[in-house]
Amino acid sequence: MPNSCPSGATLAEAEDFLAAHPEIEAVDIVLHDSNGIGRGKIIRRHELPSLYKSGRHMPISILGLDICGEDVDETGLIWDQGDGDLRAWPIPGTLKALHNTTPPRAEVLMSLYELDGRPMTSDPRHALQRQVDAFAKRGLKPAGAFELEFFLLAKDRGPDGKVRPAADVLDGRDSHKTEVYSVDHLHGMLPLFSDIYAGAAKAGITAETMISEYAPGQYELTLHYREDVMQAADDLMRLKRIVRAQARAHGVVACFMAKPIADYAGSGMHFHVSLMNDKGENVFAEKPDSGWTDTLLHALGGLRATMGEAMLVFAPHLNSWRRFANQSYAPVSTSWGVNNRSVALRVPAGDVKARRIEHRPSGVDANPYLVAATVLAGILHGLDNKMDPGPETTGNGYAEDPDGPAIPRDWKSAIEAAQGSEFLKSALGEDMHRTFTAVKAAEYARVARTISEVDYDLYLHTV
Repeated sequence: MPNSCPSGATLAEAEDFLAAHPEIEAVDIVLHDSNGIGRGKIIRRHELPSLYKSGRHMPISILGLDICGEDVDETGLIWDQGDGDLRAWPIPGTLKALHNTTPPRAEVLMSLYELDGRPMTSDPRHALQRQVDAFAKRGLKPAGAFELEFFLLAKDRGPDGKVRPAADVLDGRDSHKTEVYSVDHLHGMLPLFSDIYAGAAKAGITAETMISEYAPGQYELTLHYREDVMQAADDLMRLKRIVRAQARAHGVVACFMAKPIADYAGSGMHFHVSLMNDKGENVFAEKPDSGWTDTLLHALGGLRATMGEAMLVFAPHLNSWRRFANQSYAPVSTSWGVNNRSVALRVPAGDVKARRIEHRPSGVDANPYLVAATVLAGILHGLDNKMDPGPETTGNGYAEDPDGPAIPRDWKSAIEAAQGSEFLKSALGEDMHRTFTAVKAAEYARVARTISEVDYDLYLHTV
């Protein structure tokens, strides 16, 4: 066991927190797997100092689970390793009190390490750190923020067996209209939104604008830009837990499926990213009247060139692929453009100091650590190879793009592309790549052998 915490967390952090929060009785310790699912334990207050002094044993198999929590032997993390224990350590600065819990609880994010203190390389957080370190060697620091889109659904399904939007928590009023950008519609959910903002504040997250989105029961919550892209991914992970917990407290269901309702738009997780040099300057920002910087264009070129083989990271589940449909505000090609929401890679208009790329392919069901790692690797690929992004899309990004790089059209094709991708292996690291693609292949096999209700509807009495 290492002599000190390899993550950099200190016992003083735990002791100071306990002194400041005498009301806290328990702590959620949360480690995220390849699907972004938080796995871990709830420990009692008196156990917190030992967590910071000695870490906590957790089985290596915790990172080799599929979406159902079943072992995936092909990851090499189960019986090949004897399902032995590794050690999880707390992440500095992530110990926070939780809002609206009875009895009062806190939460701390964890990362997995080998027993000798080396990073366990099938941990998604370590995959992102590899890319952050690669930019640091070039004197650059990635900054960014994620957008969170989600649905608020009723606890019970409708008479047709389908999910339905939640009624207002304030007065029980139902609405099945697309209340896009309706401010009055937001008022009916204000008690819930107030708890979400309070939870975010306790977690040190600056949650900003709330929007009624482009489907009944769909909302978007924006997050303040972070100079540390790892913190941006942490924000997104924590905010999903906050939204889910506060929705449950108000009797509704927070849904982070990419496409929960067939006839309406799905939920994205757009990633805004820029690069800062050692002077704190945004290297994507152009000089007045000088046109786009080569850095921005090469970054776009790298993202376009690598998007096809990386799509499994951005759309990791079968349901993810239902989100991609023409004119649904989800991109269907690798196109790029300025102030254009029909493209995959958008350069937002606005203050040149905030020049950034909005990466739009990811669904809200994707793992933000892996998304950020893959996007950063794509940018680095473009910078190192001075890649030309091709012409800007100035109109409808849903139109055919015969000259653009190909992207998979379904989940199976995305899995196959990811399995054979040297780029993705480099972006995630060999162990994370093996783990992630093995989990996805196992999930595909599970879905493929499942007889769905639509099979009976279509074929039971007709063939």
